[in-house]
Amino acid sequence: MRVRKRPALVGTLVLAASLALSTASAEDRTAPRQADVSLTKVAEAKNPIDGTAGPDGTVWIAERSGTVRVLDDKGLGDPVVDITEETTEDGERGLLGIAFDPGFKHLYLSFTDLQGDSRLDEFAVENGEVQQGSRRTVLQQEQPYANHNGGDIAFGPDGMLYVAFGDGGSANDPQDNGQNLDTLLGKMLRIDPGKGDPYAVPEDNPFVGKPGARPEIWAYGLRNPWRFSFDSATGDLLIGDVGQNRREEIDWAPADSAGGENYGWARMEGTLPVAGQEPANHVPPVFEYDRGPARCSVTGGHVYRGDALPDLRGQYLFSDYCEGAIRALEMKNGKVTGETDLGVDGGEVVSFAEGGDQELYVLALGGEIYRLDPAA
Repeated sequence: MRVRKRPALVGTLVLAASLALSTASAEDRTAPRQADVSLTKVAEAKNPIDGTAGPDGTVWIAERSGTVRVLDDKGLGDPVVDITEETTEDGERGLLGIAFDPGFKHLYLSFTDLQGDSRLDEFAVENGEVQQGSRRTVLQQEQPYANHNGGDIAFGPDGMLYVAFGDGGSANDPQDNGQNLDTLLGKMLRIDPGKGDPYAVPEDNPFVGKPGARPEIWAYGLRNPWRFSFDSATGDLLIGDVGQNRREEIDWAPADSAGGENYGWARMEGTLPVAGQEPANHVPPVFEYDRGPARCSVTGGHVYRGDALPDLRGQYLFSDYCEGAIRALEMKNGKVTGETDLGVDGGEVVSFAEGGDQELYVLALGGEIYRLDPAA
């Protein structure tokens, strides 16, 4: 993610010239199912940055400055967590990710501390209320630069906590963190915070017992995996990885993956070479698109599994921070078979949130929280 003023949108002719590319050939694609959608504004927050389904049908919203607020049928409530004195909003820092464990017994926050380093904290939750005195730090990671922190977190269908870290920042991964297995930077991690002190590493992680490799690593070769999600129906993993100068990419792994995927950074940016040789085990993106005048930073979303928009069911929704258009991908057997612009603009889209009813919310950094609804 690049936190900056959103540029003015360009004309449709220029947008048409910014061609989306995929590992599936043009001949493999079909026209995607069309859905008439609208964005219903349900709340206004201060720089909403991430959201997650909470207990009793609520959606919990993280604000970048360090507060967490609960969205329900009455609107957005007062903060239930406030760590504003422990984080900053310079660079790409702040409160960056939020997640509940499967039973809503613990709330997890991912943020950068006052030194700019990444931190993952846990709070106990009882009867839908955060127990302030229960807080503990699960994971810390030093960050050499102010950008590419990643910071997204989510529990997978296996009950493990997945944590996304960027490559540490600057440009072109000067420390080669993406390909080095001795650092957590540029990686997707998989840990069990319910065991161990402060967490346990699952024994079936792909690098457990391998010399010189951190056992927490699930996948590597990532530049800035700003947003990722699991398909709530299939368990497949989709990652929106922000590019350097030329390509934005979406990576995919099936639910039965044993981990260990190498998504290529910084040898590759999408399917384009950057430096050195393409790794022999490079897993290319399932979808990529050129950066251009209107698009600059992919915002990964979710596979839609709700009931309100049946024509969208099974399609992966995503956006771009600079462009704001909500787009949908049809996929089959790990290949993109269709892409469509849904015709709605979410503004500075930084995140999507899936409610307990599997309906989707769109979060814009400027403050707007939208629900994706059928067009009137």
